Amino acid sequence: MGRSTGPEGEAAGGSPQKEAKMSIEQFIDNEVKSNDVVLFMKGTPQFPQCGFSGQVVQILDHIGVGYKGLNVLESTELRNGIKDYSNWPTIPQLYIKGEFVGGCDIIREMFQAGELQQLFTEKGIPVDAAV
Repeated sequence: MGRSTGPEGEAAGGSPQKEAKMSIEQFIDNEVKSNDVVLFMKGTPQFPQCGFSGQVVQILDHIGVGYKGLNVLESTELRNGIKDYSNWPTIPQLYIKGEFVGGCDIIREMFQAGELQQLFTEKGIPVDAAV
């Protein structure tokens, strides 16, 4: 008799929440690994809804790099999930070839020093030669 209540209690545990969390982590991991350049941002590349996201978009557009922009404002789960994924508290977040590079300040500093363009070249991602 005691055995029948044990599995029922285990089945009623908090697993649905854990599965939902895993699914956002899997989504993020898939996006980061299946796209050469991914920008998690507030808004879209065509319509940034945050000055910091807008600055990174301008830098990437200036360099002439193709990238995928993901709007974290569309999903609280995505907005919180990307912060957990990178262990970085702010948005935007730029990933190159599956590697977290940084947020707005880091990207801007790297761009101004010519390091961002060099990183793209080292990773085999074409940049605008005029930059």
